[in-house]
Amino acid sequence: MKVMMVITKGETGGAQTHVLSLCSALRPQVQFAAAIGGPETVTPLGVGLADLGVPVYRLPSMRNTLSPVRVIAAVLSLVRLSRQKRPDILHAHSAVAGVVARIAGAILKIPVVYTVHGFGFKPEVPRLQRWASWLAEFSLARLTSRMICVSEYEGKLARGLPLAAGVLRVVRNGIADSEARAQPSLKPVRIVMVARLAPPKRADLLLEALAVLRDQTGSEVRATILGDGPERQALMALANKLSLSGVDFEGDVDDVPQRLARHGVFVLMSDHEGQPISVIEAMRSGLSIVASDLPGIRELLGDNERGLLVPNTANDLANSLARLLSSATLREDFGRSARQYFETNFTTERTSVPVAALYRELAHASNS
Repeated sequence: MKVMMVITKGETGGAQTHVLSLCSALRPQVQFAAAIGGPETVTPLGVGLADLGVPVYRLPSMRNTLSPVRVIAAVLSLVRLSRQKRPDILHAHSAVAGVVARIAGAILKIPVVYTVHGFGFKPEVPRLQRWASWLAEFSLARLTSRMICVSEYEGKLARGLPLAAGVLRVVRNGIADSEARAQPSLKPVRIVMVARLAPPKRADLLLEALAVLRDQTGSEVRATILGDGPERQALMALANKLSLSGVDFEGDVDDVPQRLARHGVFVLMSDHEGQPISVIEAMRSGLSIVASDLPGIRELLGDNERGLLVPNTANDLANSLARLLSSATLREDFGRSARQYFETNFTTERTSVPVAALYRELAHASNS
């Protein structure tokens, strides 16, 4: 069975981590190839897939925009590539790739799986972007052979689309396990955030909360921000403006599990999310977690059972961080509960099985 992964960008991110994990887990059963959008000739995802032996092809015209000119050009490029490589299934990840792959699949009469890592028409998204996303998803719903949502909340949103019966599946994100473990009780406690430094992530709220904590306690808590993006320089300038000397911006790294294990508290603040891989990585490490109170994150942490959910304000985040920093027992309890929940729900083995079954189902239907 031949599956062509189609993804809008090859940067470091949750969707890209998901693609790598899925290809790694299903290589014995599936012959994968990948089409990656964007102008870059070399990307972290492309390198990772090549290391797995997955052929990687570029679609330079596929960008993070729904410009009709670029979408049409990307569709034509994907149609040409698919005619050459003859995949049995196109598997799209992220919104623009979902548009391009579904149109190309309709032209080629190839089934298309579309994994939604986070719908763009959630209430927290700016109005114009929200309506454009909804229109695209509504218009293309009938061209979707199978839609995978990574959280129950995203699945609930999908049920408002005109999908055919049996198309929608909810399959949670999964990542490979790691032996690297955090020790949340160790002192001094260090805070870490892993995120692309661009909307909808809100690393600025972490910086502001650190300043609030320092002003309240008289000492600064050290923090590490892992990830890169267009807002990195602005965030570094904000840290300087707030006179924060203990924040390390370490950029994109390829040893996230080991770096997470050096910290005691994980933070993710965001305006909207699907079901973020970074929080699942923190759960895998056994970290105590503070994150934005959003539906997809709530499914991960429960009702403050496996971490603290907070509104998107610096003061609320500072108060939750102060609570964790003052109690090693609380940090250990949250870390232990998060790790146990990861083991039973988010390993690659658990989440790749339903995707493999879905591939077989579509391949069998196409051949019958």
